[in-house]
Amino acid sequence: MTGNRGRWPKIDQDGGIEDVTLHILEWLAEQGVNAMIRVDAERVADKAPAWTFAASGGPLEHGMRADGRTVQQCMSTALFQLREAGVSVPF
Repeated sequence: MTGNRGRWPKIDQDGGIEDVTLHILEWLAEQGVNAMIRVDAERVADKAPAWTFAASGGPLEHGMRADGRTVQQCMSTALFQLREAGVSVPF
């Protein structure tokens, strides 16, 4: 995808945010934002929110972090925080 900036594949409208998470990470990188998503096996075993999204740099004034029990919960929170910080993610 890096060779086709501005051209994104059509997303399955019935799919959830977890289906576009990698596209979101790539788009953020193109904006100069360092971002990652991870899952912590120990937190899964403890029944704690195991998914973490973290981002910093680019247009973000401060680093940010979002946690969730599922990828969907984590990324939904992350997108909300990104938009609150002025980063309009197109997904």
